[in-house]
Order: sequence, then C-alpha cells, then structure tokens
Amino acid sequence: MTRFNDQLGAFDHAAELRGDNYLTHSRGLMSWLFTLDHKRIGVMYLVGILGSFFLGGVMALLIRTELIAEGQTILPAIGDKTWEDTYNQVFTLHGAIMVFLFIIPGIPAALGNFILPIMLGAKDVAFPKLNLTSWWLYMFGAVFAVYAIVSGGLDTGWTFYTPYSTAQIQGSDVYYAMQGVIPITAGAFILGFSSILTGVNFIATIHMLRPPGMTWFKMPLFLWGLYATAIIQILATPVLGITLLLLIVERAGLIIVFDPAKGGDPVLYQHFFWFYSHPAVYIMILPAMGVISEMISTHSHKHIFGYKFIAFSSVAIALLGFLVWGHHMFTSGQSVMASAIFSLLTFFVAIPSAIKVFNWLATMYKGSISVNAPMLWAMSFIWVFSIGGLTGLFLGALSTDIHLHDTYFVVAHFHYVMVGGTVFALLGGLLHWWPKITGKLYHQGAAIWAWVVIFIGFNLTFFVQFMLGAKGMPRRYAHLTADALAELGIAEANLLYLKVGNAISSFGAYIQAIGFFMFAGVLAYSMFRGRRSPANPWGGASLEWQTPSPPPHHNFETTPIAHDPYDFDGIEYDEEIDGYVRTQPADS
Repeated sequence: MTRFNDQLGAFDHAAELRGDNYLTHSRGLMSWLFTLDHKRIGVMYLVGILGSFFLGGVMALLIRTELIAEGQTILPAIGDKTWEDTYNQVFTLHGAIMVFLFIIPGIPAALGNFILPIMLGAKDVAFPKLNLTSWWLYMFGAVFAVYAIVSGGLDTGWTFYTPYSTAQIQGSDVYYAMQGVIPITAGAFILGFSSILTGVNFIATIHMLRPPGMTWFKMPLFLWGLYATAIIQILATPVLGITLLLLIVERAGLIIVFDPAKGGDPVLYQHFFWFYSHPAVYIMILPAMGVISEMISTHSHKHIFGYKFIAFSSVAIALLGFLVWGHHMFTSGQSVMASAIFSLLTFFVAIPSAIKVFNWLATMYKGSISVNAPMLWAMSFIWVFSIGGLTGLFLGALSTDIHLHDTYFVVAHFHYVMVGGTVFALLGGLLHWWPKITGKLYHQGAAIWAWVVIFIGFNLTFFVQFMLGAKGMPRRYAHLTADALAELGIAEANLLYLKVGNAISSFGAYIQAIGFFMFAGVLAYSMFRGRRSPANPWGGASLEWQTPSPPPHHNFETTPIAHDPYDFDGIEYDEEIDGYVRTQPADS
C-alpha cells in the first residue's frame, strides 16, 4: 500500500527506528520528577489521579458495605466518636478526594497534558515550567488531603458547609468539625492554583502554538472542550480559593464571616461555594465531551456531524454554567423570584448538552462503526449521561426539587453525570490513547469484558438510588432502622423497600470494583505482554496519529501542516503494519 508521504512528512521515522521516545529519552526517577516534557507530566498526573481514584473508591466501598444491612455493619467507633461519626468522616473524605483529586483534574491534567500539544503538532505546551509547577502543586495539595485523613478526619461533607466546618469540638452534642478541616481545605486551596495554572497554559498553547492550516474551526473538538474548561478554571477557581481561605481564617478564630453563632452568614458561604462548584461540574464534563467527540468520529470512521454546533455548545455550557449556581439552594430560604430565575437558567443549560448528544448520534448514523472497547465506552457515555441529564431536569424544577432535595435521587443524578459521564469518558479515552501513550496494544476481548462488568455494576449501584430517593431515602445517613427513618417522616412500610434497595446498590458497588480491577489488569498486562502499536491503530485523522507510538521526545521532526481532523477519506488499513495509513492527501 502506498503511503501519502507529504501528509506524513512530520513523522519521525529515524526516532522510531532507533527506539527513541519520551519514555526512553532519559532515565532515572529525577528525570521524571523534574521533567519539562508534557507527556511525562501527563503520565505522572495519571498516576496520581488513579491513586486518588483508588483511595476514594475504597471509601465508597466502605460506605456501601455499611449500608448493606440495618445498624452498624463494618465501620468502627473511634475514640470518643460513635460509628456514625466514622461513617460521616468516610463519606466526607470520599467526596472530597473524588471531586478535588480525581474528577476535576482527571481528563484535563492527564489526557489533556499528554494529547493537547501533539494534537496541535507542537513540541510542548506554551509554558513547560509552569506545567511542571502545576503538577507539583497538585501533589502538594494531595499531601494535605492525606494529612487530613490521618490527623483526625472531618465530617462536614465534601462541600465543607458552615456551620459544620466552623464549629469547634465541645462535646458529642455539637457538630463534629475535626482537626482535618484546615488541612483539607488548605489542600483544596492549593489544588485550585494547580487548576488555574493548567488553564492558563492550555489557553496560551491553543492561541500561540496552532500549526499552519489549523484555524479555530479546524481544531479537534477535544481542544475546544479543554479551551472551554480552561475558561472556567481561570474565572471560577479564584472564587473557591478566596472562600476556602476565609473559611480557614475563620476556623482559626481570627475573623467571623460564615458562623451564624457569632453573627456570620452560612448562606453566603453556599453562594460563594456553588458559584465555583457548579461551573466545576463543567470542568469535569466538558473535557469528557471532547473525548467522546474524538472517539465517536474516529471509531465510526465518519466526519463529525455539526462540528461548529458542538464547538460553540462547549463555550455555551461554560458561560451558562456561571449563571445557575442558585439551583443548589432552593431550600436555603432565597427569594421565590431568585429560585424561579435559577430554575429557568438551569433548563437552558440542557440545550447545548442535547445538541452534543444529537450530533454524536447523527455522526454514528450510517458510519462504519468499530465495536471495540473505546467505542463501547463512548456509546455507554451517551446512554448514561442522557439519564443523568434528564433526571437533572427534575432537580431544576422547583416543584420536584423541594421533595427530592438531599435524597438518594440527588446522589444517583450526580453519579450518573460525574461517574457515568466523566469517569466513563476518562476510561474510554485512556483506552483510545493507550497505544499512543505506551506504544502497546491491549487485549480487546478482556477490555470489553471489563466494560461489561463496570457498566452492569454502575447501573445496578445507582439506578436503584433514583427509586430510593423518590421514597425519601436521605443521603449522608447511616441508619436504616424504623425509628431513625420515622424521625424523617418516612413510613415504616417503606423500610423493607429501602433495605432491599440499599443491599442491591451495595452489591452493584462490589461488581463495579471487580470491573475496575479487571480494567487495571488489562492495562497492566498490555504494558508487559502487549503487542507493539502502530502509529495509527484506529484510523484517526488528527495529528496525534501522525507521530510514532509512543511519541518521540520532541513529538514531531518538523511542524506538521494541519488539515481537517475529521477527514477520513484516504485512510486505509495496512495489513503489513496492522494499522492505518493515509494513501491520499487530506482535504484542506
């Protein structure tokens, strides 16, 4: 098969032949810890993020095990604290670790750092030293979070709501805001700087380092997702940073801002926190949507449908995300008019998300779909994210949110969006770019079985929680006894229903855990026994598939000329290399 060599002019054949790549370019631990190579920094982020996912996942299993039966199950009483206090600490740390150490930095920091410069045909990000600083800040913040665990923990919930987080320990009859409040909020404060610096770097890189031929509307949609995310990181994260700093200073007893017992305003904290934290939902999901756009088009071998609509919808979601924080506060006592306005704006956010889903389905229509592991993750993302988005409409409506507020319905909705959305996209993107990252192919059959187990376990865990929430099952609640639920106005007749539902949900969590270990095993096995990957194993048309797998230290021998990243005409399978090559020039 004849290759179109002009299209592949930037391909570094010499580096490929001599085995020189970013993994072998230099050796030793220090060469990694102080590297300026965006690819190595992306891999280090990936290790830290997956480690956080494991730690948060262990805590999730402890929560589900505690709720599998009535009364105390597994969590012990520690010191003068009850087992219920231990439960509160575990779900607080689960949420804080998963949100701040895993989901928010997950795709931008790991996949974004690795893929963005290569998609641009660049040798690195615009500010390599700033990139390394971002990683060190992430690790420094993670140390604070771990210290919060070993220094006594905290039971405020991952939102650190006041007055829980400002009250001092005075006995068993007051709020337990323990010694871990300052360390973990300080950790989140430091992680915010890492997020801001990453956003600045990505925006500068996209503006300054686009190659010849890559106009704004010839950028891969993953870059549009990262660009919109960076806008949110830069504009919203400082608000959270200032809020947490005020909380730390108040917790230290130096000022009074949020504590109502001393004349502060706890609702003000909610406004500040959600002004960041609702846009933070889009920090989590917008990069995921970019990943899905790449996978849907590549594995359907078809030009993306409605490119400009998908691109502009990413920016629209980022901007609208700043206007809807009040829908988290319908029960806080804000005015009816404010609640109605926030409710209306919440429904508007659904429009750009629906545009993406429609365009992904239209892209698959009559496409030549490869039913492989990455594509299965992409298709399951559409299904699960749609459920999460549609159930969000119930919570955006005033009439239903009042009844569903602080129930398992909210937990299920959040996890369908964040786990079924962000985590599914991260796992799918990891499989999609794994051959590029490691230079190794994984076993497709084993990867598909891991997807099957995780998909079944996920839906078994969280779908039943919609029904539990509709029956009134409160979140952040350790008891399933008739007396405890009667205090909440839940009829005793619903007790058996809630017990069975929680047991099913816990069983699903165990299935998920098995699936995640299978997934990790697939990737680990491929690193040691996997076949060598060609440069383009999937038939992709964007620039990262025009460099060897794994990429050389400098990515490209010369700066490539960019063409339409979704033009698959002329890309054909070559049996000799067990990969795809372009046999004719791309449409410019």
